[in-house]
Amino acid sequence: MQGWRTSPAAARWWHVVTVLIIAASLITQLVLVFQGTNVLVEDGEEAPGTAMRVVNFFSFFTVQSNILLGIGAAILALNPRADGRGFRVLRIAGLIGIAVTGVVYVTLLRDVVDLEGAAAVTNVGFHYLAPLLGVVGWLLFGPWPRIDLRVVVLSLAWPIAWLAYTLIRGEVVDWYPYPFIDVIEHGYGRVLLNAAGITVVFLAVGWLFAFGDRRLGDRAGSPDLPRTR
Repeated sequence: MQGWRTSPAAARWWHVVTVLIIAASLITQLVLVFQGTNVLVEDGEEAPGTAMRVVNFFSFFTVQSNILLGIGAAILALNPRADGRGFRVLRIAGLIGIAVTGVVYVTLLRDVVDLEGAAAVTNVGFHYLAPLLGVVGWLLFGPWPRIDLRVVVLSLAWPIAWLAYTLIRGEVVDWYPYPFIDVIEHGYGRVLLNAAGITVVFLAVGWLFAFGDRRLGDRAGSPDLPRTR
């Protein structure tokens, strides 16, 4: 079992499958967005134009976290022992993002929309398969150790930037990707409180990954964190 877990070939195949599922979900959903199908608007509302739908699609934290995880998995498919400061930040940002995506969706968003057909399939890819493949793949294949406090802090720059972008754009276009961050419905006080709660979740998940990274690295007999550029 240990040999299978440390096999570069097994790691590559796992990461390839991760990339393929994320890519298939992204492409399929993007086609639906262009077609004006399942554009995530309330019943009775007029669907926005194509350009707006595409921008809205890429404004979802779920989509961005899947993209980051997919890029990291693609790098690892080419080199299962990839390293470097930039890669570490990218990797942990994708892992934290996809883990939070899965948790928030299951606990808060699962019943918000009623999807059918291809949209329901891509929803499974985005919110169930990608988080599962990402986290389990990291537990099985690492690479570890790759996470320290600086990496975790740098990885949080993306969700902070996403929040700022979402609030500023929401003021302009009157659209927010998730109910708990909808200023029109809740006001800034409640939205900022919700954001603070999600931030705590991010910090907790980041700490879990950092703790697990060190423990898994020690168990696998990995050396201390190498110096990176």
